[in-house]
Amino acid sequence: MKYRNVIYTLTGLALGAAVTGCEGEKDLIIIEGNLPIKTSTLYMVGDATPNGWSIDAPTQLEATEDDPLVFVWEGSLNAGEMKLCLAPGSWDAAFIRPVNNGEEIGKADIVNATFQMHAGDPDEKWRVSEAGVYHLTFNLRDWTMSSSYLRGQDAPVIEPILAEALYIVGDATPAAWNIDAPVALDKKSDYIYEWEGALTAGDFKACTASGSWDVAFVRPLTDGCIIGKNGVESADFMYCAAPDYKWHVADAGIYHLTFDLEHYTIEAVFKEDIVNEKNPIETPTLYMIGDATPGGWSMDDATAFTVSPDNRYIFSWEGELVEGNMKACLEPDGTFSCPFLRPASAGCEISSRGVASSDFVYTTSPDDQWKVTEAGRYSITFDLENWTISVKSLSENPGGDTPGDDEKAPLETETLYMIGDATPGGWSMDNLTALTPDASNPYVFTWEGNLNTGEMKACLQPDGTFSCPFLHPLSAGCVIDANGVASPEFVYDKDSSDPKWKITRAGRYRITFNLKKWTIEAECLD
Repeated sequence: MKYRNVIYTLTGLALGAAVTGCEGEKDLIIIEGNLPIKTSTLYMVGDATPNGWSIDAPTQLEATEDDPLVFVWEGSLNAGEMKLCLAPGSWDAAFIRPVNNGEEIGKADIVNATFQMHAGDPDEKWRVSEAGVYHLTFNLRDWTMSSSYLRGQDAPVIEPILAEALYIVGDATPAAWNIDAPVALDKKSDYIYEWEGALTAGDFKACTASGSWDVAFVRPLTDGCIIGKNGVESADFMYCAAPDYKWHVADAGIYHLTFDLEHYTIEAVFKEDIVNEKNPIETPTLYMIGDATPGGWSMDDATAFTVSPDNRYIFSWEGELVEGNMKACLEPDGTFSCPFLRPASAGCEISSRGVASSDFVYTTSPDDQWKVTEAGRYSITFDLENWTISVKSLSENPGGDTPGDDEKAPLETETLYMIGDATPGGWSMDNLTALTPDASNPYVFTWEGNLNTGEMKACLQPDGTFSCPFLHPLSAGCVIDANGVASPEFVYDKDSSDPKWKITRAGRYRITFNLKKWTIEAECLD
């Protein structure tokens, strides 16, 4: 919030009241201007800064010796956005911001430009237009900032990365954008990691730990660095939190990737095209086994599915699962050497939100399994023709999250908005894209217009702080393209993993949300 003259005004009024009965009474004096911002620390955050949007580890400025309320910083800024805060850890705090959103920091010097400070919306940020080395000064005494462009960005410092593991994550990988279960590479030596497998057309980056986006990632030096049949466009990479550059796989196929964490290089060797061998799986029976299932790991007590009377490839089961692992087989052979239905990547989660990825494989190895993270009652369906699994929670409010479909009450609202870099208004809470309610059905909201490639989510009524609940897909990176939306179901919560829909093809779309059925439809109109 902005510090105003409240204290001075109240103090002046009190003094005025105290001297009304005294001789020589003076006129009340009100001091204009902002109070100095008293703090011993100052940080900047944003994709223009070295640590990106990590509010838990923002980039710290230094107080000067001459004036502890004047802070300076010198270093490399990326092209992107930034704002400042007095302490790490909270997006709800007041931030130091430009007077107007998008005020430019670039090669032209800025001298004593006024800034403001407040929490919430509008979320004004500076825009760094030119990557380079800058000297920044923020004077918290008179609420001004100065900027000097010193030179182009320095070459990244290459210090060998000592890590216990390396993962790849992105819609090009089998794990998609699931940071909790990214694809692990094989460690060949202290600094060499290798992986061979199928990459689809899309993007990816690499990290040394799972579970958090607020860490440094292994990234290409330029965004969209191409990986294709001719290998990788540029072998060099960097290790940083921002900018959020990613490799782009242009040709789907089987690749052999090698990361050298000592010399900061990547090698990508195209091995062969992906052969689609997913013919319908013919079987009269299907079973699941694992410590998450009622029969545990006993082949004799494997849990049987029921085949649909209308479609011999659809098998369903409904019942209680506990936390643990599971996989499925056509006919238990008692030796565990038979092929199993498995997730496309190890540890694919099943929870009250559904299944993290709908694809499965049918193979004897590796021994990948689904991981049930929340005990409860579930409905599981395998489609052996299309090689997909769908999961619905039937428990009432499991884990305090979204109840199962049969228990979901309609979402009551008069408004619905979309937000994201795929939408016309981008990530601005002040420029949300409104959907229109159906005149005959108050639960159906529709929008028609152009979407960019990028991400999006939706909210009923924005609160300006991004802390309100959002409509999310069941799993991160749920694709919207010319074929529609990959999965029609959504959830409504404050999920910290913040899954979003991913638009992979720009174009004109009709988006329809049904808040009674908890579904989304996407129709490409081009």
